[in-house]
Order: sequence, then C-alpha cells, then structure tokens
Amino acid sequence: MKTLGLFGKHPLPGHVKTRLADEVGTEVATKLYAAFMDDLAFRFRAAGDNRILGFWPTDSVNFFDQYARLGYELWPQPEGDLGQKIISFFKYALKEEGSRAVLIGSDSPTLPSEFVDQAFELLNEADCVLGPATDGGYYLIGLRRPSPALFENIAWSGANVLVQTVQRATTAGLSLNLLTPWYDVDDLKGLQVLSGHIRAMTHAGQTHPCPMTASVLEQIHLLEGPARMGSMRCAAKVALPPTRCRIEA
Repeated sequence: MKTLGLFGKHPLPGHVKTRLADEVGTEVATKLYAAFMDDLAFRFRAAGDNRILGFWPTDSVNFFDQYARLGYELWPQPEGDLGQKIISFFKYALKEEGSRAVLIGSDSPTLPSEFVDQAFELLNEADCVLGPATDGGYYLIGLRRPSPALFENIAWSGANVLVQTVQRATTAGLSLNLLTPWYDVDDLKGLQVLSGHIRAMTHAGQTHPCPMTASVLEQIHLLEGPARMGSMRCAAKVALPPTRCRIEA
C-alpha cells in the first residue's frame, strides 16, 4: 500500500503564511495559501494507492470536504508541534505490513509529481526518503515504518531541520535517500522565485502545474514582470489600496 499524505491548514487570515503576510498583506497571503492547497490537492489526486489530507484545526472539517470529493481521506492532525503531527501521521498511514507512506506540505506549489513517484520507488529499498528544501528544511519525507526518533528535539522552522533529521536517521540506523532539492514559498523572496519560475515555464511553452496559484499571482500583478515585484514590496508596507493589489472572489 502506497499512501500519500498532504498537510494543510484552514486558510484563515492571520493563521497561514504569516511571514509572507508581513510583506504582502494578510489577504494576499491567505489567498495564495488556499491556491497552493488547491493546486497540490488536484495534482496529486491520483498519487499512490491512497491519499490522506491531514487538516488543521480539527473543527475545520467542513471546509476540507471539498478535498474529500477529490478522493482524499480526511484525517485531523493532533495537537502538538510539527514533529508530533508527523509522527502521528506515519503511525496512522503505516499500519499495514509492507506499506510505504510519503508526506508533503503545502509550501511548494510547483512540486513535480515525479518527485512523489520517485520517493515511493526509493522506499522499496531505503527506510527513509527526504526531499531537501532550499531553506534548510524538507518538502517531502517518506518512510517504510514509523520512526519517532526522527522528529524528536528538532528546531522546527530553522535552517537546520534537514541536517538534524539526517543525523537522527543515521543515529537510528535507518538507510536514507535524498531527492532533488526544491523550493518552498514562505516569504516575498520565495514568492518572487515562484513567479519567475511560472513565467519561465510559460515562455518556454511548458504547461505549469499550478493554475490556481498563477491566477492569484496575476490578480496581484506579480506575473507581469520584475518591475511589478518591486512595487509589490513597497505597497506591502502599507494598507493595500484596492487598485494596487485586489483579490477577486
């Protein structure tokens, strides 16, 4: 059994993408996070044999019903830090003998589906697979069996999450494989990378994998060129007037 997990939060203003919100405004950051979730959930709707959406907070199940219609099993994340949530997910997903589980978050909207496929393949031999993120964390983790020691005493949101996790795996005697590095979008710099990536794919004649995200970026004029990105930074320092950065329902 191959299970893909996707972690997501209810996109409420002030509760998601808080670092990004400091630079582009709460409304924009919230709309972007919701678009990230939509694009990822749709892209991976057929990944593996089973798909689980780990949602938070637990009282937001009605919002996440839309993802159940895409074939996701809804699983409420437990209380605790990120490590405790990840441990609980793998204990839930790896109950059957011979199972493999891969978990991704909602911070990498352009994540290629091939990376998830490769992670499942690598788990045929490796105990653990990690997808290094360019900010020092990881965008994906895959396991063949629950390994709580991997997630204990990790400085979450720091620049050494990946290194600490690799060290935990080595200490625990787990065989390990790494995927190609990819980027997260947590702040304005990451958003500019995302915008440039989408523009580059478009100009190269490639179909980019995140139409909902691109739609929001177009609405905030972040797909029109570098000059608009500079004005976006300035505009974010004050209340955004409707004509400068408007999000449509």
